[in-house]
Amino acid sequence: MKRVLITGAAGFLGSHLCDRFLSEGFKVIGMDNFITGDEKNIEHLKHESNFNFINHDITEFVSIDTDLDYILHFASPASPIDYLKIPIQTLKVGSLGTHNLLGLAKAKKARILIASTSEVYGDPLVHPQSEKYYGNVNTIGPRGVYDEAKRFQESITMAYHRFHGLETRIVRIFNTYGPRMRLNDGRVIPAFMGQALRGEDLTIFGDGSQTRSFCYVDDQVEGIFRLMFSDYSYPVNIGNPNEITIKDFANEIIKLTGTAQKVIYKDLPKDDPLQRQPDISLAKSLLNWEPKVNRAEGMVKTFNYFKGLSDKELNKREHKDFSKHIKY
Repeated sequence: MKRVLITGAAGFLGSHLCDRFLSEGFKVIGMDNFITGDEKNIEHLKHESNFNFINHDITEFVSIDTDLDYILHFASPASPIDYLKIPIQTLKVGSLGTHNLLGLAKAKKARILIASTSEVYGDPLVHPQSEKYYGNVNTIGPRGVYDEAKRFQESITMAYHRFHGLETRIVRIFNTYGPRMRLNDGRVIPAFMGQALRGEDLTIFGDGSQTRSFCYVDDQVEGIFRLMFSDYSYPVNIGNPNEITIKDFANEIIKLTGTAQKVIYKDLPKDDPLQRQPDISLAKSLLNWEPKVNRAEGMVKTFNYFKGLSDKELNKREHKDFSKHIKY
């Protein structure tokens, strides 16, 4: 059996990737330190004989005693609430953490897939965004800690590929949603869902004309899986090109949840992208991949997940005390 290490295994995407690789017959080693991940996301795997979990911070040296065939690096804060609270750790995960895992991949002669993000495009001046676009990023703005961590991550990955001949894959992930998202992580879908289920007004930042393109988690995982087993070493966009304005999306949420909230408006955060839509031409031609789950179907599944949360989880407003978990 092939063996894969998945970092960020207790996170939203990481936990779904653990499920997928286990279903494909792999031995899976999950790694997380629960800064932003949640133990309940992998609780269903604790009796799985082919799953092993290691609680570890990848900014520290990473050692695995067994052979490894593949590594998927998904350890990183991914929501603005998190990376604005722990900016230095976010940069360390993208730099030191990635360096540690690339070194591990080199030592184990393993193929490594790096989770990058559409945020490398910043507030784009090109629409839709293709892999050929170099981006428009404010390196010293508050969001720069995440954007630049991911841009550096891509650079060092390609350096290992060119200098050491390491087998590398880079996925640029666009907005993804589905079960196991953290309700209060500040991203659009869990924020709207939480507000709707609590009977609160839905909050839009800016005038609502900014756009996003939402990809259901099963489609995202399928794209990542195909990319890992492709022969392509450069970045590939994986996302859903079906674009919608935030204002229209808020109205969709109100209709889906059957609630009657108002929509209220607040100031747009600095450097928040006004447009986000992937050009997936490369994924179509290279991987024969495109999303299958339409937004209406995916949102029903996601709403049912959030609706099933306990009142305690639904009304939880406090966030983790990050100081207990990290060293600056």
